[in-house]
Amino acid sequence: MRAIQITEFGGPEVLAVAELPDPVAGPGHLLVEVSRAGINYADTHQAENSYLTEATLPLVPGGEVVGTTAGGRRVVALVGSGGYAERAVAPEPLAWDVPAGIDDVTALGMIIQGASAWLLLRRSVHLAPGESVVVHAAAGGVGSLAVQLARAWGAGRVIATASSPDKRALALELGADAAVDPAEPDLTAALVEANEGRRVDVVLEMTGGAVTDQSLRALAPFGRLAFYGIASRQEPAPVRPAALLTHSATIAGMWLPHVFRLPGDVMGTALDELFGLVAADRLRVVGGGEYGLAEARRAHEDLRARRTTGKLVLDPSR
Repeated sequence: MRAIQITEFGGPEVLAVAELPDPVAGPGHLLVEVSRAGINYADTHQAENSYLTEATLPLVPGGEVVGTTAGGRRVVALVGSGGYAERAVAPEPLAWDVPAGIDDVTALGMIIQGASAWLLLRRSVHLAPGESVVVHAAAGGVGSLAVQLARAWGAGRVIATASSPDKRALALELGADAAVDPAEPDLTAALVEANEGRRVDVVLEMTGGAVTDQSLRALAPFGRLAFYGIASRQEPAPVRPAALLTHSATIAGMWLPHVFRLPGDVMGTALDELFGLVAADRLRVVGGGEYGLAEARRAHEDLRARRTTGKLVLDPSR
């Protein structure tokens, strides 16, 4: 089969097309004929071995796929690695049936980005109706869905940040009440102004560096900031306990694999609600572009350069 294989860690240049043996599904696993694979920012970390879990070589990147099993089921699945290929193996508990009427891009958009946005708002910050929410990188995969979910779940005011006028316009189209350039010299003041002069209740953050520092200073009493990435690869300044006490602030982190350590089928619950919102036309995945297998390197270049919006997918058939 054709696949992307990494034989040395590095940037997008290490992604190369290779002919590899078909994977074999052992007990408790499914062989999936991949129709689309998701392209995520985490894949760029995986390629350079800077992710939360250490990678080993050789490696076929890609953590999520949608496709058909030998038994004819159409599933969306988390595979850990191996997704950038014509065929992939998924653990049965990490494969979910795709409802009728849900296209490949939407299915892939729900399993990592949608579930992440759901967990951030439901479990990390416990969004309450009427609260203000700042969504950084609001035109991205998680951000574009978080804006819509915050609106659907009764946020009082949704404030988006995005790096270009087009991305900010998209965030407003998706339901944000205001859109801010994260490069504002005084981002704290810009966020407070966008919230009509009030400090903000919730911040969803994946940038790091100065954006985190200034977002923390914008929190209202009992405000919560939840991390789900550090795209800039710049650590924010250390936070002193006294700084948290000043506004009774909470800082949380969210890494999707931890959802499987929670009691019950939390992931299944999230996907059921997300697919239901899609069916009710209250949630949509923004398609960010489709790349052929041989274009994987360009996909990572575009992602790292922040040239993309929404959900990126890879078509292994071309």
